[in-house]
Amino acid sequence: MTGHFEPLPDGGAAVPLDEVEISILRSLAVQLMELIGPGEQPAGDEGEDLLASVFNDGPSEPPADPVLARLFPDAYGGPDLVPDDDVRAAAAEFRRYTENDLRARKRTDALALIRALDTLSPSGGDPAVLRLTADECRQWLGALNDLRLAIGTRLEVTDEEDGGELLRLPDSDPRKPMVMAYLWLGGLQETLVESLTA
Repeated sequence: MTGHFEPLPDGGAAVPLDEVEISILRSLAVQLMELIGPGEQPAGDEGEDLLASVFNDGPSEPPADPVLARLFPDAYGGPDLVPDDDVRAAAAEFRRYTENDLRARKRTDALALIRALDTLSPSGGDPAVLRLTADECRQWLGALNDLRLAIGTRLEVTDEEDGGELLRLPDSDPRKPMVMAYLWLGGLQETLVESLTA
């Protein structure tokens, strides 16, 4: 896995991806969407749906799953870190009104990644070149970041040094494929940022 993003003249970016890379990215994005959940299903008139979604309460407690807790952190340091009941109440209130929208955005970003990958068809072992607009790049950055956070949480990565330490794991370690995916996603994310700031 060596593909990296290059800037395009229109402000977007391009990356060559082979069949294996496409399959890995797609699989990870689908798993992320399954973890985040399906979201609210709108019903009735569109105007009513928009109004209802603005006032639709979300959860007030942090998710129990460590990955979801990392993707949807408390706004004010978390219940274990802040002993003040008023701060905990403010964090719960903030979560109640923001988490549904944040989940929707993360689903949208992951779906944009999947849809872009579905347009590719590598042939004869040659990679296909994915070309993204500037808006698509922003969605990809969000999705790549979420994927890295999810994998890093499962691997219990706490800082950049952990990633290098995990790289030295023997090939027989069952975590090794996820470590390689984590590092590869980091390279994609870094070159995408560089492409957008070039």
